[in-house]
Amino acid sequence: MLVLVPAFEPDDRLVRLVEDLRQHLPEARVLVVDDGSGPAHEAFFSDAAAAGAQVLTQPENRGKGAALKLGFAWAAEHARGSPVTTADCDGQHTPVDIARVAERVRPRTRVLGGRRFSGDVPLRSRVGNAISRWAFRVVTGTPVHDTQTGLRGFAADLLPWLQEVEGERFEYEFNLLLQARRAGVRVVEIPIATVYLDENESSHFRPLQDSLRIYVPLARVAGSSLAGFAALLAFVALAGRRIGAGRPPRP
Repeated sequence: MLVLVPAFEPDDRLVRLVEDLRQHLPEARVLVVDDGSGPAHEAFFSDAAAAGAQVLTQPENRGKGAALKLGFAWAAEHARGSPVTTADCDGQHTPVDIARVAERVRPRTRVLGGRRFSGDVPLRSRVGNAISRWAFRVVTGTPVHDTQTGLRGFAADLLPWLQEVEGERFEYEFNLLLQARRAGVRVVEIPIATVYLDENESSHFRPLQDSLRIYVPLARVAGSSLAGFAALLAFVALAGRRIGAGRPPRP
């Protein structure tokens, strides 16, 4: 089992995650990809390596998708036959949930750790996930509760496909969902704990730029049918009104 953690400008939560994984999942290998964080964050990656992680470094920031692809390429060469579970570096995913996702992986299958967004969830996270969840369902007809989760398990036989899917930044993970059915990939979703620390201030998701990156490929899929495109436009209009009123959209 390999746990892949992409990281951009992390803090000590990255180190704690590696330490927790080594303690609770001693059989797992941990691969951290530094997505061009720069000298100011070198100490955290050094500490992660000292805690038992393998660390790869991108010379410049290329985006989460590029960091994940680098990790998948490394896994294909150095961890052949091992399933890969991705987790975020900010403490949102517990070792227990990481292990639960990894245990459900089967050939040609990807497992999503889906949050249920109960309790104290930052408004931008609740609204953003509600929009992407319902837009994905409107366009594809497939219900996925958490389209933006970073906790995902992948079978080893998916590694070539994972390196071929387009996207360098946050849109990459959304593209994986959009293309799964066409690629013959089974998607399974299991519930995980909803954990947000410090109002999710450590997130590098840019609401405008990264939302556009996500919804452009979705619009392309919707545009393949007039009905789907009209449904997406209607949904976006409804979502805009509800966000303006401070409420998440409904299906």
